[in-house]
Amino acid sequence: MSNQKKVAILYGGRSVEHGVSVNSAKNIFEYIDKDLFEPIPIGISKSGQWFLTNGVSKDIEQGKALGLILDPHNPGFILLASDTRFKADIIFPMLHGTDGEDGSIQGLIKAMDIPMVGSGVLGSAVSMSKIVAKQLLKEKGLPVTNFLTFHYSEKEKIKFGQVSKKMGIPFMIKSASLGSSVGVSKVKNRNDFKKALNDAFQYDNWILIEEFIKGREIECAILGNDPPEASNPGEIVINPKYEFYTFDAKYVDPEAVRIDVPAKLKTSEIKKIREVSLKAYQALSCEDFSRVDLFLTSRGKVYVNEINTIPGFTNSSMFPMMWKERGIGFSDLISRLIQLAEERYNRNKRLEREFQSSLQF
Repeated sequence: MSNQKKVAILYGGRSVEHGVSVNSAKNIFEYIDKDLFEPIPIGISKSGQWFLTNGVSKDIEQGKALGLILDPHNPGFILLASDTRFKADIIFPMLHGTDGEDGSIQGLIKAMDIPMVGSGVLGSAVSMSKIVAKQLLKEKGLPVTNFLTFHYSEKEKIKFGQVSKKMGIPFMIKSASLGSSVGVSKVKNRNDFKKALNDAFQYDNWILIEEFIKGREIECAILGNDPPEASNPGEIVINPKYEFYTFDAKYVDPEAVRIDVPAKLKTSEIKKIREVSLKAYQALSCEDFSRVDLFLTSRGKVYVNEINTIPGFTNSSMFPMMWKERGIGFSDLISRLIQLAEERYNRNKRLEREFQSSLQF
């Protein structure tokens, strides 16, 4: 009888980052230690249907349609065509963006009562919202850029002159709850403004407008819970033909960036970046792992840009690169994440779910 633990890898999803999720999950499936774990690839189509797939594939709907068994005493999955049921010992969501990284899936998995890799409902939700994240980080005294927020109902009232007076020129406009630079624009003049607003509101009802920081793109990987630890920072060096770190620069154009791991930084800068990253991770209730994105100015000022609670695991992703630099290879990193999730799940079993009272039913 096999002692392998069954690990359900969730990928795809109803998000503009669907394709990135597929590429990340391929690496999880390939590099997971198959002596210890049996990977079960479960794809979520762009329409939200779940399928058991043959490996990790972009053709998710070619798989076998799945249903969920929402019984916390015997949770699992069911093949709809045959009524065959199966379980997973742990779930590894590799879903980026909407419905995958924002607490939605995390809440579902918590209700199923199956151990899960990564931040729970709270950490996922607050980190996914750029607005809530910045508000919480600011409240904790951590360095963030100046920003304004607007709802779609206010769209016609947002004026270029008022925004540029407060933010300076250029400034950035972003959808509030997306990743991979989707819905993000750099506004340099009045002509850019309306297009940038339309693009951002296309993906979210809330947008963030923030000052543009001219600085180096720095990333720091965080791993663990009690206590978490920070990697050495890495740097994204962007080709000057790009205005900022766009989607194409991240995933399409192989000549767009140079990745330096570790980043060429002063010892004092490394220390500051690691300290700020750990504090940000804890301030937003992150668990198991995250990637903190920061800016470093020429004067040594550090700003937290955002936190990704399910960082990419593609071949060009910084999170695994930064831990490889610290001596943790891809397979060992995956095993460590699974271990962290199981430890956290077992610790939480101590929590009472019933309260004895004199209340009459």
